[in-house]
Amino acid sequence: MSAQTPDETPVVLEVTGIDVHFEGVIALDGVSLTVRANQIVGVIGPNGAGKTTLFNAVSRFVTPAAGTITYHGHSLLDLPTWRLAHLGIARTLQGLGLWPTLTVLENVIAGAPSRTPLAADMLAFPSADRRTRTLREEAMANLVELGVADRAGAYPGALPHGVQKRVIIARALMARPSLLLLDEPASGLSATDVNQLIELLGSLRSRMAIALVEHHVDMVMAVSDTITVLNLGQVIASGPPEAIRANSEVANAYLGQTVAHA
Repeated sequence: MSAQTPDETPVVLEVTGIDVHFEGVIALDGVSLTVRANQIVGVIGPNGAGKTTLFNAVSRFVTPAAGTITYHGHSLLDLPTWRLAHLGIARTLQGLGLWPTLTVLENVIAGAPSRTPLAADMLAFPSADRRTRTLREEAMANLVELGVADRAGAYPGALPHGVQKRVIIARALMARPSLLLLDEPASGLSATDVNQLIELLGSLRSRMAIALVEHHVDMVMAVSDTITVLNLGQVIASGPPEAIRANSEVANAYLGQTVAHA
């Protein structure tokens, strides 16, 4: 049997023609996005282009005025935000969002959707103890994969920024996602940290689809299968990195900068 072409790879997330308005201001205007299994899709654009609003619509933090959002063919529009992790959708935010009074390990465990009844946890049933052990093991495995297992007992405030970024990704992985949404994962990272992030995303894609909003265009070009470019709430280009790099409208949106180094 022949290998699947990119267009034949199953669709994980399909965003079609969504509009988002804030008090009469059009934040997104007919935006569409397709994310396929085991692919990385980058979303770039100038400040205020609507990138995070797009993620907020997918994450159900905002409700579109029009359009559809489906995950594995099922609509997300009627679902509350808390349901997404149970479905296999995980997201990191622009801010780190780590609890300063919890250790790294405890922060990562907190990312796990509840998989046993709350009453069992409250009554300390044996099943709750088993769940606790399982979650600790799973969290440690994620920290090992992210290369920060040696910081499991540390508190976030004592960690370098790049390590904290890895911890929030480890926490997101506790949802066992088939779709991982990363909002500016490279912000504030050193060149070494960015290169390590590129390697990490390359390894994660073997078991999930990834969509990332990012200002670090070099990184997006390096890791993405396809890139969608937003400007003033509209999609102005979408395609493979080489096509985006050569697109004059994209270059103009970045105020004349060379896109590969914007």
